Amino acid sequence: MERNEKLLSSLQAIVTGLAQQADGHIIQSRIFASQGFSKLADRYAEHAEEERGYVKQCIDRLIDLGGEVKLEAKSAANIYKDPVEWLKYDLQVSKDGLSWLKTIINEAKDDYTTYDILVAYYKDEEEDMYWGEQQLEQIEVIGKQNWLLQQL
Repeated sequence: MERNEKLLSSLQAIVTGLAQQADGHIIQSRIFASQGFSKLADRYAEHAEEERGYVKQCIDRLIDLGGEVKLEAKSAANIYKDPVEWLKYDLQVSKDGLSWLKTIINEAKDDYTTYDILVAYYKDEEEDMYWGEQQLEQIEVIGKQNWLLQQL
């Protein structure tokens, strides 16, 4: 198979960005746990594990394709104590990420293995985006305090 440098670069970008995102979700999980929001803590801890799984798949695929795997630095990311502000931020990250991921999926259209990995990752992220939208809609209907009570 011919090397697709753009695809290799995109896989590395996923490894770098998603590893940091998983770390951020673990941090948020622990913050929510310290506030007593165990459901949110569990959700984001599980989400971090899923993300780590996609990082591993992308690393393995980079190796399979002959790419160089790097441990790259990433800019600092936001951390939130307010769960609702976090939801808003995380939802925007999902929306931006899905938009970018579409272009990578298109780049992988002739590499079925990479394509399948990216489509599965896209579907997972899309589910997370819908969940975030649903939570914010629920907050609008029942109010922040009632929603927070559900997260205990």
